[in-house]
Amino acid sequence: MNFNVSKSYIFLHDIHFYAFHGVLAQEQKIGNDFRIDIKLEYDIAKACCTDNIKDTINYAEVYKIIKEEMEIPSQLLEHVSARIVNHLFEALPAISGISILLAKRNPPMGADLKEAGIEMNCHRWDSLPTQLTKFTTSK
Repeated sequence: MNFNVSKSYIFLHDIHFYAFHGVLAQEQKIGNDFRIDIKLEYDIAKACCTDNIKDTINYAEVYKIIKEEMEIPSQLLEHVSARIVNHLFEALPAISGISILLAKRNPPMGADLKEAGIEMNCHRWDSLPTQLTKFTTSK
């Protein structure tokens, strides 16, 4: 390559799921529509040179992991997002950082709004300063 890549990402934008996340009993029974945007930071340079799927992160594998975690009901979107991040870091060691937005469409709170949700930017634990608190989830 005749250039240097300083940062590189793959992303999946506007993924839709029907799932059963929420604090209210009706959310856990009836479910709701959810939307995810995710961006994965990794070194793209090798894939740029080889044109080989083995040298990149496979979108289909990322989607499969997100889908598996979305199928597990949780009360909090924070918990769902953390499970997705942990699973991706465990399954795909080439990922160095993850940005995720998880939104619940038309949440049952008596407000006229399109979505409410959370957004997290995460990096692998081994690349963070030692003064930060390590985050783990339980299933």
